Parts: sequence; C-alpha cells; structure tokens
Amino acid sequence: MGREVRMVPADWDHPKNEHGKYKPLYPPGYQRAAQEFMEKAQSEGLQEAVEWFGGAPDKDDYMPDWPDSERTHYMMYEDTSEGTPISPAFPTPEELARWLADTGASSFGSQTATYDQWLPICRGGWAPSMVMTDGKLMSGVEFAATPTGEQP
Repeated sequence: MGREVRMVPADWDHPKNEHGKYKPLYPPGYQRAAQEFMEKAQSEGLQEAVEWFGGAPDKDDYMPDWPDSERTHYMMYEDTSEGTPISPAFPTPEELARWLADTGASSFGSQTATYDQWLPICRGGWAPSMVMTDGKLMSGVEFAATPTGEQP
C-alpha cells in the first residue's frame, strides 16, 4: 500500500462514482482474478470460492487491461485502497515527477516529496505509504529516495 505508477492511455479518464469521487480500481488483472475464482470454485465448490474471495470478481472493479501499445502515459495512483489517481496522465516520468513536486501531491497523508524523491517512483517504482526508521516517520517516497544507511 502506498504510491505506484500505472501506465494508461493518453486519454484515460478514471471513472468516478455517483458522488463524483474516483472509484477505486484494482490494477489490471481481472482475467487472472476470474480464473483463480473459477479454479477455486471447481476444486472446492462455489460457496467456498465466494467466501474465500468475498464474491466473484467484478470486471468493473479492475483497471482496463489495455494492450501495451496503448499504455503510453504515466499516472500516479495511491494504492492504499484498490487504487485511485493522485495525478493526471503525463507522457514522461519526468513530467509526472515535476507535477507531483510542484503541486505538493501527497506522498503520505499531508507529507509531500521533492522532484528527486518522486522521480524513481515515477519511472516505474513503487513506494509504501510510510516507513518508520530510527524513530522517524517518513513517507515511503522519501524513504525510497534515501541512500541506504543515510538518514534524511
């Protein structure tokens, strides 16, 4: 749980619920989830599969599984829930990192991060929500950018 980049088409408009809030979506993988559900149902019974998964997978709960050729833009997501965007889509990781730093986007709660801290995550990395080290609480984005063994 934390921050992750998802590759999306240039014109991706993340869906919103009836209240105008972004609808959390799991990363692409509906086909795999459905296959796992069906395997469990076939091996242990439908009731066991429903109880294990909390219901059958719903395609509307997953990001679309676009072909790689359509995944041209970088978009930062929080994945503390299934995943909602915290940025628009950008054609390069550098533009995404600049936007995140310049707008003071949340790296964890009310914490923000610098361009240099965001950039590794924007290039396809992932950061946990937060890290506690030597009694200091910091965002996972800040921690991931800290050279091993050094204190920020």
